This record gives sequence, structure tokens and C-alpha cells, in this order.
Amino acid sequence: MTNADRLPAPLLKRKAVVYVRQSTQAQVQVNLESKRRQYELVDEAKRRGFGEIEVIDDDLGRSASGAVARPGFERLVALLCAGEVGAVLCLDASRLARNGRDWHHLLELCGLVEARVIDLDGVYDPCRPNDRLLLGMKGSISEFELNVLRTRMLDAARAKAQRGELRISVPIGYLWHREVGLGLDPNQRLQEVIRLIFARFRELGSARQTFMSLRSEQVHFPRPTDRSSLTHFDWTLIRYRNVLSVIRNPFYAGAYAYGKSGNKTTIVDGRAHKSYKHPKPFEEWEVLLKEHHQGYIDWEEFERNQQRLAANAYGKAGDVKSGRGGRALLAGLLGCARCGRRLSVAYTGRTPQPVYRCYRFDLPPKCMSFGGSRIDAAIAKELMRVVEPMAIEAALQAEQMRMDTLNEQRRIIELDLQQAQYEATLAERRYAACDPDNRLIAAQLEKNWEAALRRVQACQARLQTARTSVPARAAPDFTKLAEDLDAAWNAPGVTMRMRQQLVRALIVDIVAAVDETTREVILTIHWQGGRHSQLRIRKPKTGEHGCSTSDEALAVIRSMVTRWSDQDIAASLNRMGIRTGQGKTWTAHRVRSVRDVRDIHAYKSAEKEGDWLTMSEAAETLGVTNHVIRRLIKDRILPAEQVMPDAPWQIRASDLHTEAVDAALTTRKLRPCRSAIEGQLPMFIEDSEGGAQ
Repeated sequence: MTNADRLPAPLLKRKAVVYVRQSTQAQVQVNLESKRRQYELVDEAKRRGFGEIEVIDDDLGRSASGAVARPGFERLVALLCAGEVGAVLCLDASRLARNGRDWHHLLELCGLVEARVIDLDGVYDPCRPNDRLLLGMKGSISEFELNVLRTRMLDAARAKAQRGELRISVPIGYLWHREVGLGLDPNQRLQEVIRLIFARFRELGSARQTFMSLRSEQVHFPRPTDRSSLTHFDWTLIRYRNVLSVIRNPFYAGAYAYGKSGNKTTIVDGRAHKSYKHPKPFEEWEVLLKEHHQGYIDWEEFERNQQRLAANAYGKAGDVKSGRGGRALLAGLLGCARCGRRLSVAYTGRTPQPVYRCYRFDLPPKCMSFGGSRIDAAIAKELMRVVEPMAIEAALQAEQMRMDTLNEQRRIIELDLQQAQYEATLAERRYAACDPDNRLIAAQLEKNWEAALRRVQACQARLQTARTSVPARAAPDFTKLAEDLDAAWNAPGVTMRMRQQLVRALIVDIVAAVDETTREVILTIHWQGGRHSQLRIRKPKTGEHGCSTSDEALAVIRSMVTRWSDQDIAASLNRMGIRTGQGKTWTAHRVRSVRDVRDIHAYKSAEKEGDWLTMSEAAETLGVTNHVIRRLIKDRILPAEQVMPDAPWQIRASDLHTEAVDAALTTRKLRPCRSAIEGQLPMFIEDSEGGAQ
């Protein structure tokens, strides 16, 4: 030790601090020699004459770039400020700091308390200009070295990624093969589960519905037990995050993507903090190589899936939400013809009813609003009209899709059973290979074997249930399905979610407009395939509700009120299948109530003046039964009129005494009314003398 390296006696009375640091956890585990050399600085401090030595190794595995908090370095700064440190020992300047701010701050504190900085090259006094200049250069070189190393590594990785050769981490379902490169995982069960997720999303159009459907079928998804190699999995019930991760990942579409996420730096308490894994927009990805490897879907389907997910998550103009139930049939499907915004749904009234409106709190003005009950009914009626010619073909296709879904379920359960049987066989072999006397191990292996056997039994039970749930049967007859579409649409087991999915399968978009002059809602329907049609629905007046009497019923009442009683009108309406506004059958009291509200004059017998008669009155006048009068009307002998089909007959009184009616009644009195049937032989044959043989 030279005289220049000797330390003053007051400094030796203080403590020496040995600062130990490595940048990453991998360096801590692998670079053992560097860590050993840093701990050997304790001997160097003793050689320099320090009696009290403190080792600060809290920052092992932490970067010194300034973006990560270092509690060890902060403790070192606190000791310097307290004047307890006589010297700071480090292997080189890069161990203390990799940025100029921390390095010069440390030198400033050492200069204030006259502490020394010691490394393997010598002893430095920050109070001396030459030593301070040399320490400043070492800090600048360390910072520059970090930037050069980082730039070289990133440029090399980016260049390799642009060729699709950088072996980045890949999602479940892919493996890096030594010769082939990136390819599908050979595990057939894993491939089937991933394909099932895409098929179910293609069918339902919603990630949430896909998850709920697979969860109800007890579908399992692999969960890696080793995060580094992704070669060992635990099969657990599928989770929502599994469905989203599969649908959103471009690797499943055969594309190699690099640089999908970025870093963000924020200043917290005067120190830079970096956060990672922030997703970038699709246009800002650094590398995207399509058709790089075999995919589970093609790139066009991947783009459609992303558009569908975005439409399901946000109510933007041009987007259509998936059918999620509720009371509104067209929720998320209607667009405003004035501003292009998506119409929202509100529920108003004592019994909440849907109301479609173009209104946003943050985007004025309010364009339109109208009730949803009539709109939904009109769209449903139009949908049935369009579907009716294709009903049989659609039903056959639906039946085929149902059978395909059942086959997929059985296939997944069969793969689960194969995996369980393999694991049970493996557990049996391990138990058989164990020494029976080693009970500590044999007992655990026996428990593992029993658990594997129980899983095999559970899979067998599920497979048996799947096979027996749908017995073999002949193909259903759909020839009369077109006649029962309305009944199928309004069946109790059909939920609003199902109706919404059917509407979205046939309709792309509906543009709504309101014509205030005619008080009509104009709907322009954009069908799948490019066709368009238009509907005009009368907009209800203010205060008008959906339980009002239909126009058809009012027309019948007005037509019959001057000639028929309320009881006759109610019977006619019931025969015609017309219901009240509340869906009930008609009675005389209900007809009278409607007349009072609508100001329709009541039936009065004096107003007839005998010009028109009912069937009963005509039969009483002629002295015959109602059956005879009905026969005369049917044979077109007696003229009669009806207000509309199924209404009572009206007979003019002057038509009862015509020659045709008198002749028909005279003939019917002489002999029974029998119609001669051609080819029928009489039971009795009369002889020439009038006797029967």
C-alpha cells in the first residue's frame, strides 16, 4: 500500500460499506463468480484498516439503470448522510450506478462527508478534482456501456424476429421444434380444445357466451405448471381468460408477431419507474409475418373475430353488439339515420317496456326515440316472412349443427378419458416400481393411483351420459315446419337471447328514421347477402299504450253495431280469433266498454224497423227451424249477407216470401231432405202396385 492509498485515522474509525449488486435474478443464480468477488471486498476493507464493515446486498437481482427501486442503495445514501461511512467499496462503478443521476449524487455525498470510493483499481477521494474527474468518467463510461449493450441486443433480436427465427415464447398449442421450427403441439387433446373454442365462438359470436357454453359442458383447458418450458400441464375447468387469450392471439392464425406490447415510464417520487406489457395498437406491431406457420384458423377469420370482440365491447357507430338477452329484440342493432350513432335502449313505465332512443349524455343532441314493442313485433313478422321459404332447409341445417355439437362434446370427453387412462396406467407403473417397504413413498404413490382411477371413472360416467342423453332416432319430419314458425317463435322455451341471435344471423344492420309528418318509424333493413327492404310502422301517439284495442276489432264493432247486439258482436269476434287489447276473449260487457270509450252508438232493436232479420227471426217468421234457414242460405235460395266472414247472417224481410223460397219449403215438407248419391242401390224396391218387396 502506497502513501497515496493510506487512509486518514478519522476515516478508519467509521464503518466501511461493501455494496454488492447484480442486475438480474439469472445473474444471481448463474454468475456465481461475480458475486463471490464482490463479497471478497470485505477482505480488502480489512486490509485497508477498517474495523467495522457492513455488507449491503439488498439489491441482488435489481438493475441500476434508475428505473427500479433499490432499497440497498437508498440505505447506503442514508448512512452517508448520517456521516457513519468512511469508505464505499465496490467491484467497479457499474455496480453502484448505471445512470448519471445516481452516480453523481453518490459522489456529491461522499465529498461532503470526505468518504472514499474504493474499487480494485485504487482509492478515490471525491474532494480532489482529479479523482472526481476520473470517477465521473467511470460513471459516464458505465452508462454508455449499458446503452450500447442494450441497443446491440435489441437490434439483434429485432433482426432475427423479422426473419421469424427468434424463438420467443409461444402460446399453448404450439412448440418450437429443433428441425422444423414453430409447429403445432402433438397433443391431440390440446388441439381439439383450441379448435372447439374457435368453433363455438364462430357459432355464438360472443366470448362470454363461448365460455359459459364450454363451462356448462365441463370442458377442461391446460394450465402450465412450468412457466419456462410449457411442457407440463394441469387440466382444469376452462376459464374466461383462456377463451380470450386464444381468440385474441394472432399465433393461432398462423402469424408470427413480435413487439405487440411496449413499456411505459412514469416519474414517481422523483424516480423513473418502468411498467411493461402494455398492448400496442395493431398498426404499431414491430413484426407481423402472416402464413409463417400452420394455424388453427386463417387470418381472415382472425380479423373477423377481433372486429366481433370490439363490437361486443363498445357501442360505437357501425358496431353491432351480440345478443345478450333482455327485453329488447333489436338492442345494439338499430342505427340512427341522422347522425349514424347506435341507438340505446331504455326501459320506462310501471311495467318496464323497451324504448329505443338516439341519445348520449356527452354527445348532444337527441335525434329520436320511439317505443320498442311495435318495432320488435314488426321485425319479427318480417323475419318470419323471409324465413318461411327456407324454413325446412334451415331446420335440417340446425339439426345437423346440433348433431355436430354433440359429436364434438363426445370427442372431447373421449380425449379426456384417454388422458385419464394414461395417467392411471403411469401411476400404476410408478407404484409397482416402488419398493413396498418404503412406505413413505409407496403410500403417496398409492394415493396418486387411486386419484387417477377416480378420474377415469368420472370420465367414463360423463361419456356414458353423453352417449345416452340423445338416443338413436329417425330424422325428424320438417315438412310442416313453415306453418308453425310463429308458434316456434313464441314458444315458452324460446328465450329472448335465442331470438336476438336468430335476428343477427339474418340481419346485418337496421337504419331507423322518424317521419314526423306521417307519424311513422321508417326502418331500412340490411339483410345478410346485400339485400335491403323497408318497413314503415305507425308511431304511437303520446299516451297510447300497447294494450289498446286493435284496428281490426274496432272495424268489426263499427260494422255490426247498428244491426247486432253486443253479445252477437262478442261471439263474432271470438269466432274470428280476435282478442282484446289485453289478450282476453270478448264478452258483451267488454264490447260495451269499448263502445263507450270510442263513442260508438249502441245497438237498438227499434232502429231496424223490420227491414232486416236475423236467422232466428227469419225462422220464427216462416215457422221453421234455424237449420232450414241455414240450408236455404247455403243452397243460395234465400239471399243473405254477412258483414264479414264468421259474422251472423242478415236477411232482408222481403226475401222470405219469394216463389223460390215457398217452393223449397213446400218440397221439404212433402219428403225428407236426402241427397241422391250416384251408384247407391235403394234398400227397398217398389213394385208396380206400390207395395214393397
